[in-house]
Amino acid sequence: MLQSNLTLVTFFVFLGFSHYPRVEEVIVLLCLLMYLVTLLGNITLISITILDSRLHTPMYFFLSNLSFLDICYTSFGLTPMLANFFSGKNTISFLGCAVLMYFPLAMGSTECVLLSLMAYDRYVAICNPLRYPVIMNKRVCVQIAAGSWVTGCFTSMVETVSVLQLSLCGNNIINHFNCEFLTVLKLVCVDTSVVQLVILVITVLLVPMPMLLIGFSYASILSNILRISSAAGRSKAYSTCAAHLTVVILFFGTALSRYLKPSSVDSQEIDKFISLVYAGVTPMLNPIIYSLRNKEVKAAVKKLLVRNPFVLS
Repeated sequence: MLQSNLTLVTFFVFLGFSHYPRVEEVIVLLCLLMYLVTLLGNITLISITILDSRLHTPMYFFLSNLSFLDICYTSFGLTPMLANFFSGKNTISFLGCAVLMYFPLAMGSTECVLLSLMAYDRYVAICNPLRYPVIMNKRVCVQIAAGSWVTGCFTSMVETVSVLQLSLCGNNIINHFNCEFLTVLKLVCVDTSVVQLVILVITVLLVPMPMLLIGFSYASILSNILRISSAAGRSKAYSTCAAHLTVVILFFGTALSRYLKPSSVDSQEIDKFISLVYAGVTPMLNPIIYSLRNKEVKAAVKKLLVRNPFVLS
């Protein structure tokens, strides 16, 4: 079936925002700026986590994984549109489209799992601090991170193959700026009920289930915090969780608005803008959110700048 698709559809054409040329120029410039800020912020966060021994903890190990995910997701999510705009081309090969469909799905799915496991890490740190070094040892952290990546990559492979094995019947116009999974699915000219069932099962496993785990973790955390007698202790506990909870709300809120919206809402233009937020804004804000109220990250950045004063020039 996949081989027959290769003879029917050998390339795809992106429409992007071509219906609004002036708007497209503004969007491209904003996306370029977001991409550069995302690279700078996340690379900086990864670097200080590696270079500063005080940050060699489970929380920052997971945060480094999250930053790397954001870099990959933004690179596959925004660079095709930037490349098409500056090159003047709006086409992509069938194989290229498959790659652009697979990797954002894999990165997004991995992040869903990783964020839920980061919530568990915060739960153990606050609710069981004496056993935290034993429970969240180095081997467990590596296994958690690896499990997140394997889960994300596997589920993405299942979804991508499920769509690309269906017949497209020569329909190769993608009303999007990327090979977005649900948009490509609309090009299929045969029954998609089985594929939609597969998508539903995977979506439930990767969105509502992690959200339930996060909700349970933070309910337990809140209950434990309320039992802390000192105001300073409660404040420290709150600040420990605030950044992660903000990122969770931003990430899952955007995901739910895109993939679980009512069927009556079917505006492709809205989908494009939501995808821009998902691919550009969220990864850009993550390192900012984690550094604004985080004294350890601020101290590590200052230490890095003192060691390398040329960075300021």
